[in-house]
Amino acid sequence: MTEPTVSDDVVESRRPRMALIASSVVGVVMVAFIAMLALSDSGPDDGASPLLGNAAPVVVGATLDGGTFDLDDERGRWVLVNFFATWCAPCRVEHPELIAFHGAHAEAGDVEVVSVAFQNDVEDISTFFAENGGEWPVLAEDVSAFAVSWGVVALPESFLVSPQGIVVHKFIGGVTLADLESILAQARGLPPDPVESDLEPAGAESEEPAGDEVEHLGMGS
Repeated sequence: MTEPTVSDDVVESRRPRMALIASSVVGVVMVAFIAMLALSDSGPDDGASPLLGNAAPVVVGATLDGGTFDLDDERGRWVLVNFFATWCAPCRVEHPELIAFHGAHAEAGDVEVVSVAFQNDVEDISTFFAENGGEWPVLAEDVSAFAVSWGVVALPESFLVSPQGIVVHKFIGGVTLADLESILAQARGLPPDPVESDLEPAGAESEEPAGDEVEHLGMGS
């Protein structure tokens, strides 16, 4: 019995369809990945990372202002390495907190912030910082390798690096000034800032219990 054969014309006609299907699958995967990054986290969290306690990976390159940045040159002060994108909603929310943190340490010069922009057009990043502020180094070109070496899987993610170049903390999700200062104090071995007591002094009259009205800002879970 003769086995059926497929003509060359049929094979050639199927190739464009197979290529289209393959490209469509890749496109769907990429869109899903970008959506995951943009919507991944609603708040700050502590993240386990194999980098903790080890030397920080390389972060070096040209900055938006035409200068250069090298993480190794920052030895002697703390560095917050922030991975973000302008299309990432939690990144935009945390940006004022980063500005406040950077400004709080600007005079002392004991902390630097560096942002690594992920999957972004350089012009869009420049516009974002021009409109929203932020006076720290920003790396935006040839940064894909940094995201891999730092193990970034969602945006935003930030890492606190010690003056000795050791990664001491990983933040998953948007940060707040309170989170950053609390972790920095712990990393320095300082006691946490005192928390105001909800209790009235002995003998004082209290109009209403204040427990339910107080929001205690902690490090995040």
